[in-house]
Amino acid sequence: MKDKTFKKTIIIIILISLITLVINSLITVNLLQKYNTNENIIISHIINNVKEEYPEISEEEIIKSLNAQDLNKQDILTKYGIELKDNAISVANQTITKQIIISNLITLLIFSIIIISIIKIYQYHKAKNIGKLLNYLQEINNKNYSLNIDTNKEDELSLLKNELYKTAVILNEKERLSKKDKELLKDSLSDISHQIKTPLTSINLMLDNLIENDNLTSKEKESLLLNIRHKISNITFLIQSLLTLSRFDANAITYKNESVKVRKMIDEVVSNVDAICDLKNIKIKIDGSKSSIINCDYKWQVEALTNILKNCLEHSKENGEIDIVYTTNDLFTKIVITDYGTGMSEKDLKNIFKRFYKGENSNKDSIGIGLSLAKTIIEKNNGYITVESELNKGTTFTIKYLK
Repeated sequence: MKDKTFKKTIIIIILISLITLVINSLITVNLLQKYNTNENIIISHIINNVKEEYPEISEEEIIKSLNAQDLNKQDILTKYGIELKDNAISVANQTITKQIIISNLITLLIFSIIIISIIKIYQYHKAKNIGKLLNYLQEINNKNYSLNIDTNKEDELSLLKNELYKTAVILNEKERLSKKDKELLKDSLSDISHQIKTPLTSINLMLDNLIENDNLTSKEKESLLLNIRHKISNITFLIQSLLTLSRFDANAITYKNESVKVRKMIDEVVSNVDAICDLKNIKIKIDGSKSSIINCDYKWQVEALTNILKNCLEHSKENGEIDIVYTTNDLFTKIVITDYGTGMSEKDLKNIFKRFYKGENSNKDSIGIGLSLAKTIIEKNNGYITVESELNKGTTFTIKYLK
């Protein structure tokens, strides 16, 4: 039974009760009027008979006797079997008295039935709702979270329904996220397998060539060995990055925040990419107050910023420049890294921070995990990163560390 039907039933029962009460009141009033009429007619007959038999008695004396205050003299009526407490003088009035009693008893019976009905309906309604709640719980236990049992009522069962609905929504969201995580894990494992399998295959081929080909010159052997070392280095970096990301995903990394000078941190980041700068003859210009301080985990933020700067260098042209500008205010410390290289397309901008994503202008040796790792490190340390880019004009990374 729905709440609206239950309320409608109660209203109908109350209306029937009121109608019954009104009808009983009207019947009682009508019977009392008949009772009084009969009584007055009897008294009128008595007065007329007394006047005829005893003309010397005046009407005033008779009326005075009828209105006497002494009501305890019942001897005469008792002789004729009339008890004032139990019987009326008139037979008609005795019938009316019985009708009044019967009417009141019927009304009392109706009210009793109505009260019992309301209790039974309420119990039925409550039991049915509890049964529904049990069914909802069974469905939730069976991992069916698509139950819409939300209600805006204020009674206890409705509040319980609301809580069950919230629980179902939370469990449904967890189930959805769990499935999503499994799909991401599956895709990640597939990407990892591809990222590792390709260089391993190349390494095996080069090793076979070194072992089986006796005609290789010393220079060719050296070139193959350098290539193998390079690929092993890439695999090592990939594995280390994946392990780091896995530790972040599992919340197994704890930051050790400390007050760090921003310039010191940026200088170390620049020193980490000196080799690339020298190879492409790129100048890095740094602008900002040497007294600026940031509260962060020094080691991890150096790694994050190194990955970002490395990406900028890979997309910069030879003999180019990169600008690093940092500022501090009451809300955050901002670091802006700008290159003037190849830039990125709209598609790349949307996916640049995804794991294993390689942009259109990416280096052939790129793994597609550095920016994803940088974003994770920064966001876990109370910061966030945004990127703007335009093809053939350059890219700007903006990092803000909230205070």
